Amino acid sequence: MSDRLLALATAQHGVVSSPDATRLDVDPNALAALVDAGTLVRVRRGAYVLGTVWAPATPERRLDLRTRAVLHARGRPHEAATHQSALAVHGLPLHDVPLDVVDVCGTVTRVRRASGLRIHPTADLPVETVDGCRTVPVDVALAQLALRGGRDAVVVATDRALHDGSCDLVRVTSLVEQLAESPRRATRALRWMYLADPLSESVGETRTRLMLIDLGHDVRSQVRIADGRGAVLARVDLLVEGCVVVEFDGLVKYEGAEGRAALAAEKVREDRLRALGYEVVRLTWADLASPQRVAALVRAALDRAAARGLLPGP
Repeated sequence: MSDRLLALATAQHGVVSSPDATRLDVDPNALAALVDAGTLVRVRRGAYVLGTVWAPATPERRLDLRTRAVLHARGRPHEAATHQSALAVHGLPLHDVPLDVVDVCGTVTRVRRASGLRIHPTADLPVETVDGCRTVPVDVALAQLALRGGRDAVVVATDRALHDGSCDLVRVTSLVEQLAESPRRATRALRWMYLADPLSESVGETRTRLMLIDLGHDVRSQVRIADGRGAVLARVDLLVEGCVVVEFDGLVKYEGAEGRAALAAEKVREDRLRALGYEVVRLTWADLASPQRVAALVRAALDRAAARGLLPGP
């Protein structure tokens, strides 16, 4: 019987519920045994995820799984994922938002909170289905996050959605104005939305760009650098003040023969950029936790460029 339950969970994108167990004659003791063994992970009352799916999942993917499991367990066809829960279902990156609470819309007149769950008024929101999970569209979820979340959270998700072509900024800003509870909140959210950049290619690049903006720098994403003959030498992550190349290294590892070759190629590329008058600064995840260090590195690079008298344009 447990095998049938696990097969059903696999068919349901890794989630299963207490009602499923009852229907398949899996008694509460057997269900508890599956949880104790790690075969199932209980994410909320009556909602479970396969352990083999949960264990390797990223934080965003776990919110996706938690959301699917909770909606499935509640079994209410009028409910759908909203806010960052919807963005997780759509596969967008999340930063600086709570990932242990599921947001859904339902037939309530005001926001209701329960353990690990927030239910919002439906407000005639459009709903679509993603791999069997009911959710509001990306545009709606982004507008909701912009009105409730922080700046970095909004821009990280919006950058990726714009880059992938899964949202329309005009539509999102219109929804912000439509859903805002006050003009002040709408103004703040719109200010954040207009910082989004479809050229950004990673969460690290987005967060680096925002930090550089906070430090008062003019920043451009994914700039093509050409040599004196007009041939494109490189496309760099970020260009600061027209003369400092800022590259973000996320999970890059220079190990083994391929790693050594990649490291050598990067050095040649940087030497060519410096020969054209550019300074190069490389940042990692650790650097993003230290704005003062980033400020000092970029300031030193700008000073070196000025001292050399080589301040190239983009």
